[in-house]
Amino acid sequence: MLLMENVQLALEGLKSNKMRALLTMLGIIIGIGSVIAIMTVGDSMTASVSSSMQSLGATNIIIMLQQKDSDSRRGPPLMGGGNIPEEDLISDDMIERYLNKYERNVTAIGLSSSGGSAKARDGRLYANVSITGTNEGYGLVNNINMLEGRFLREGDIKSNRYVAVVSDKLVKNMFRSNESPLGREIKINSDDSIQTYTIIGVYEHKDSIGPSMGAPFGDTSVSEKDVRTNLYVPITTCNIINSLESGYQSITIMAGTDVDSAKFTEETKKYFNDFYKNNAKYEIGAMSMEAMMSTMTDMLGILSIAVAVIAGISLLVGGIGVMNIMLVSVTERTREIGTRKALGARNSAIRTQFIVEAVIICAIGGFIGILTGIGLGYTGSILLGSPCFPSLFIILIAVLFSMIIGVFFGYYPANKAAKLDPIEALRYE
Repeated sequence: MLLMENVQLALEGLKSNKMRALLTMLGIIIGIGSVIAIMTVGDSMTASVSSSMQSLGATNIIIMLQQKDSDSRRGPPLMGGGNIPEEDLISDDMIERYLNKYERNVTAIGLSSSGGSAKARDGRLYANVSITGTNEGYGLVNNINMLEGRFLREGDIKSNRYVAVVSDKLVKNMFRSNESPLGREIKINSDDSIQTYTIIGVYEHKDSIGPSMGAPFGDTSVSEKDVRTNLYVPITTCNIINSLESGYQSITIMAGTDVDSAKFTEETKKYFNDFYKNNAKYEIGAMSMEAMMSTMTDMLGILSIAVAVIAGISLLVGGIGVMNIMLVSVTERTREIGTRKALGARNSAIRTQFIVEAVIICAIGGFIGILTGIGLGYTGSILLGSPCFPSLFIILIAVLFSMIIGVFFGYYPANKAAKLDPIEALRYE
């Protein structure tokens, strides 16, 4: 019997038992659809995280102070934790000497200090802010997008000026839509003082994926009006107002685009650790944004594959369902098999007929599963804010897998049908 005849017979059999065929395909549809959807959403998450981290600076290197013990080397840096003596902090002199040596490899260095939480207030108008002292390079290192005015400059830092760069959200809360905030004074109320700053620039506020760059977490539990944004002031002014020690627990270095990030990170770490050779408590740790992105991407990829494998277990259940329905089909068509064998049909022809039928069931289920997976995956990726279609490779694997399931789970019933004794089959009621 020709292959097309077997296909036609299989399709006619499915038409005559539509509901049974659909229920048989359900496991295949769910399995393949789940795998494709999960892999698509995983790719979307990876792209979203990579894009967010890329916006923070793909060539950034974070240098941080950490304790000299095995646990701290595996754990997080001492950012904002504990009272570290001023003589142990990373000093301006260290940074200046570093710049003199690696000037060609460094685009900018971002420095920051925290001035705590405060509230900008003007009568009934208010905006929640986190005061952050920064230097000139901070805006470049953290990819701050200026909408109006300018960011802090070296002159602002050296002169300890009371100037500030505010967010567009603060401007929306404090000023009329047709009113420019540049040059206007703003009062900042903190726990123990009221300071007046002159606004020199407005930046675009973006929800951060984490605090590592000095930005707050995006908090969806508060109203738009109460969102806390950073208010950037000269780092020298911030330190004077808050009586902060001179020195830094961490700094961010923006390397040049043509610099080998991994190699330069190790070189930078070694350079700063030379200052801490005789320090009994602290040492310098370093990590590059590129390495963090690679690690994060690998973790998300492994997680997606692991979840997809778990979802793929339903394919096994679907395969067992195919085998079960094919065994039922063999039983129902015993007399037909006996008649065909009595007329000279070979065992291989009978076997091929039932294998083709099983493959057709799995192929149709796989096709529906692919469409379902593409739809669910794309919808999920849109909700994550990073629209993404499944890769052609995943779709091809899904198609191939559905065919393999058809052959594997259809072979036993097909072989059973092929081995039926024609005389016994004709006697079957």
